[in-house]
Amino acid sequence: MMEVNFDGLLGPTHHFGGLSAGNLASLSHRHHRSSPRRAALEGLDKMKLVAELGVPQAIFPPQRRPHLQFLREQGFSGEPRLVVDAVARRRPELLSVAYSASSMWAANAATVSPSADTLDGRIHWTPANLISMPHRKIEAEQTTKLLREIFSEERFFVVHDPLPDQAKYSDEGAANQTRLCRQYEQRGVELFVYGRSGDDTTVSENRFPARQTRQASELIAKRHGLSPDWTLFAQQSRRAINAGVFHNDVIAVGNASVHLVHEHAFVDQAAVLRQLERRFAGDLRTLVITDQELSLEEAVRTYFFNSQLLTTTAGSMTLVCPLECERSQAAQQVIERLLREDNPIVDCKFVDVRQSMHNGGGPACLRLRVVMTPDEFAALPRAIIWTPQLHQRLQVWIETHYRDELSIADLADPDLVDEVGNAFDELGRILGNKRLLP
Repeated sequence: MMEVNFDGLLGPTHHFGGLSAGNLASLSHRHHRSSPRRAALEGLDKMKLVAELGVPQAIFPPQRRPHLQFLREQGFSGEPRLVVDAVARRRPELLSVAYSASSMWAANAATVSPSADTLDGRIHWTPANLISMPHRKIEAEQTTKLLREIFSEERFFVVHDPLPDQAKYSDEGAANQTRLCRQYEQRGVELFVYGRSGDDTTVSENRFPARQTRQASELIAKRHGLSPDWTLFAQQSRRAINAGVFHNDVIAVGNASVHLVHEHAFVDQAAVLRQLERRFAGDLRTLVITDQELSLEEAVRTYFFNSQLLTTTAGSMTLVCPLECERSQAAQQVIERLLREDNPIVDCKFVDVRQSMHNGGGPACLRLRVVMTPDEFAALPRAIIWTPQLHQRLQVWIETHYRDELSIADLADPDLVDEVGNAFDELGRILGNKRLLP
């Protein structure tokens, strides 16, 4: 079996809306000028690096924007240009939501369990409902359609509906799930991390809200046919959430039998780690980073734990870290220690994804990882599999259709509707399948 990385292709309306409560990078860059062209090219270059490390790489196309259904539900009607013009005059704050390109963060697209873990031996997907944020909630329907188009072979794949649109089932996708295993083809332990239980949405003295619920994670595990003996639920620490850890992938990352985690990631962390260790009978390598080595604040600022941890063709592991880690003395010292010590991590690559970082997502946010057999991988549409040829065509497409700069005020420009529409029409021709752009 192999791990396949599905990266979200950054869309032409990438802008800094500052829409994500609890995400410090998003909030601190609110209404700055963005560069959609640079953002998409940065993401494309990261895919190239991962593919060259020997990890199969695929893409999720961006979602069409503006999200006209959302605007019409707010009471606006007419042709797209007229709708945008009316919204800009009467309720301009809605344009940032309707034009959000946040589907690029594929780690939030769905929770996925590989066939080695499930009762029926198929890969199971549950698209995230993302109900905690309006600009992300609008993604769920299109994500479900996209997943059902890509993973249509029912012998291998099951794509469930998103969870109910209820507070107690708030679901943020694989950003709060880690799969640990001895080998990819063996049954793994699926660790689900939640921020709160039940209908408790109160913030009280807390700085930021918790997004994922335990009920959502438990229902997904049941849907996917996971064994209770190989499933673990852990709660995010409130200290981490208040420091800006809105998802678990901002404070921990795992791959195969390596679990890299900050000491303040979970409630009763010692007990959580003991339970994981017992399931692996000593074969799990738990690498704990202390707050003294890397404070929560520096972990959030650099997104060190949002690095990708990859098994390469050589059989060893490589960290793919955001460039911010190279410029942080504390993060650099942690990386140097990990590379020096006896563990499977032997190399580190730094990637420039600053446009995504400024909007609140690092390298791991941009990808959804899926363990697959060769037959499962062969059932995917070839149009979405990264190749040097596809890379070149997408690069030309981005340079042709994406604006170099985009401001909040630019979202009111009716011409942007036509520009984006033309870009998506051309992308449909490149991929040879318009149904990949629901």
